[in-house]
Amino acid sequence: MEQNELYPIFLKVHQLEILIVGGGFVALEKCSFLLKSSPNSKVTLVAPFFREETKELAEKFQLHMIHDSYQKSYLENKQMVIATTDNLEVNIQVYHDCKEKNILVNVADNPPYCDFFMGGIVTKGNVKIAISTNGKSPTTAKRLRQFFEDVIPDNIDDLVKNLNKYRKTIKGNFEEKVEKLNEFTKSLVEK
Repeated sequence: MEQNELYPIFLKVHQLEILIVGGGFVALEKCSFLLKSSPNSKVTLVAPFFREETKELAEKFQLHMIHDSYQKSYLENKQMVIATTDNLEVNIQVYHDCKEKNILVNVADNPPYCDFFMGGIVTKGNVKIAISTNGKSPTTAKRLRQFFEDVIPDNIDDLVKNLNKYRKTIKGNFEEKVEKLNEFTKSLVEK
């Protein structure tokens, strides 16, 4: 059985400088996805042409738009790049330029040229669940996201906040605190 070896992390993308190369539908999709999860993301878009919807999104979130073809110089001070052009050569050039500068890069719909994948995300207040299919099936990730959005109660955030308050009152070492919290929350997973 094949195994997903990706390590999930939650990036504070509002602290990163992000570049999206491309202005078409895929750029709009990736940018929308990013901003839905992290509305304060600092995103620059570069493309010779932008869809109207992309322009509207950029204006709404005060994103920086550059009307130009991709140039390596646009990677300056960037920590994360998403290449979304419909030109495979440009996307692969973006990938190689990013690797040379140690910048995390995702070439949309081209898993071999990705340091990370943008999976399905479920957000309920402070609770966030990321779903990955190892880049094999974005549709499956989307369906799983819809499933979890339906089954996770909207008030899960109240539980998280209350447990955070309770955690601060528990005395003892780390191991004892974990044991008490595990005991307190075991009813969440019991059938």
